[in-house]
Amino acid sequence: MKTYALVGSRLSHSFSASYFSEKFRNNSIDAQYLNWEMDNLNGFRTSILNQGFAGLNVTIPHKQSVIQHLDELTTEAKLVGAVNCVKIIKSRFIGHNTDVFGFEKSLSNSMTSPPNAALVFGNGGGAMAVRFVLSKLNIPYRVVSRNGELNYDNISFSDIEKSELLINCTPLGMYPKINTHPEIPYDAVTNRHLGFDLVYNPEETEFLAKIKSKGGIIVNGLEMLKLQAEESWAIWNS
Repeated sequence: MKTYALVGSRLSHSFSASYFSEKFRNNSIDAQYLNWEMDNLNGFRTSILNQGFAGLNVTIPHKQSVIQHLDELTTEAKLVGAVNCVKIIKSRFIGHNTDVFGFEKSLSNSMTSPPNAALVFGNGGGAMAVRFVLSKLNIPYRVVSRNGELNYDNISFSDIEKSELLINCTPLGMYPKINTHPEIPYDAVTNRHLGFDLVYNPEETEFLAKIKSKGGIIVNGLEMLKLQAEESWAIWNS
């Protein structure tokens, strides 16, 4: 039986294990999928090889730091600068980014017309995939982060008003800290806005609820999760 795993820190929020377990059960696949919590990646390769994992997904906070432990990156993963899928061939670790596929497909499914501009909240590994897709789709964007040029202290009503696509790439609002959200001027949101949250647990975060209350369209990260999971499965079995 092959074993796959999600590597990250604090994985109680994740649906990946249940998603793959249901997939394996429904399709009579002789495999299992585990949560493999690591607060840091000290001894990463030894730990993974000792467990005999056939493939990995990687999540917060390791999507960037895992790169130094890999033997090879796909061209896309290099351009993104983050990895969320690792294919293991014997003792060789190859990094992929399936967040790009998942986000691009889910965003395309959600848009009725291209937005004029986007604001990306956060600058971690998930945000890097989002920024890659926005550039690919020629959607102008700005990044909002705690210490960036545009941050939560200086973001204005006008910044929100002029950006029809609002994307939360932070863990704010994720279970169990469901009462948190990016501190932005939500009063500027209108029915022209699309709010996309990479968080999928809970299904409606505070970020999405506030956008919805102003008439905006909302999308959570569940479809993106499923799309990137299936892409990972295809990579592991290619």
